[in-house]
Order: sequence, then structure tokens, then C-alpha cells
Amino acid sequence: MATTDLTGRRVLAIVTNYGIEQDELVVPTRELRDAGATVVVAATSTAPVETLVGDKDPGETVRPDTTIAEADVSEHDLLLIPGGTINADSLRTDADAVALVKAFVDAGKPVAAICHGPWALVEAGVLSGKELTSFPSLQTDVKNAGGTWVDRSVVTDVENGWTLVTSRDPDDLPDFVREVGTALASSVSA
Repeated sequence: MATTDLTGRRVLAIVTNYGIEQDELVVPTRELRDAGATVVVAATSTAPVETLVGDKDPGETVRPDTTIAEADVSEHDLLLIPGGTINADSLRTDADAVALVKAFVDAGKPVAAICHGPWALVEAGVLSGKELTSFPSLQTDVKNAGGTWVDRSVVTDVENGWTLVTSRDPDDLPDFVREVGTALASSVSA
């Protein structure tokens, strides 16, 4: 990841204010910033974001930069959707988050989702014809949404006019962040 210069690239990470798997937000955010990217964290509110470790133990607290409702797709090159069961389940029921996912896809911009993060993609109805991975419990949801689920550490799919990068869980973060960096380096700024 350190060899990819992402200066000038902008990433939008969308999360709820509670229940994000800590490393699925903190690790990509840190590594993308270290590579020169600007990463904006948008939460459902301006309150601090409380992460979890293993979906149960308190993790780091992250201050959001904006809210999901205020986020503008035209200001960003890639959408990052971290997991965490609680976060992802809540995010997929947030109309602003689902609309933002659709807007990124409609704009042909890359989307990266890890673990339970693809639930927002299922809800947005954008997976038809896409190959992806996720936490294994999402297999049926992905298939019902028209996607093809595979069991690999990272999957990059460029079909249907937009790039989708997905991974299964925090153990896959090295592969995930590498491929997110590649997708981001290849994206064209708006």
C-alpha cells in the first residue's frame, strides 16, 4: 500500500455512530491517509463514532467529519463501507446511506465494502451481475440481490460500469486495503 501515491484522492467512509468493527474503519482510514488520500468519515450524526472489537468489546472512538445526509458524492472518488454487524444492519436501513450508495454506483465511482458492509449494497439494489465476497452469513442476501458470492480474501469486480472491492472480515484487511488503494489510484476525480 505504501508504494501507491493517493495524493489528491478523496475517500468517503460511511458509518453509523455505534457498532462499527474498529479495524474495518481505523485500518483503511489510517493506511489510505498514509498513502496521501483524504478520508472523510460520515456518520449518521455528528456524535462520536463508537467502534467495537469483535462486535462486542468497546474499541476506539472516532470523530466524524460530517453526516451521511450532508455528504456529496461529487466531492469523493471512492465510497468505503466498513462492517460490524450492528453498524451494517443499521446502515442498510438508513435512507440517506442507501441513496449515497446508489449515487456512487450511478456516478461509476468505486465502492469498497468489507465483512457485513455489503448489506448496504444489497439494500441499494446494485449487485446484479457483480461477483463479491463478504462475511459468510451474507451469502444468501448477496445471491438474492443478483450477485455471485465467492469465498476469497478480496474480490475486485469491474463489471457494469463501476468497480466493487469486497473482503470477508478483519483478517483480510491487508488484501482489502491494497485493492482499495489500486481502485482509488485508478479512479478519475469528478
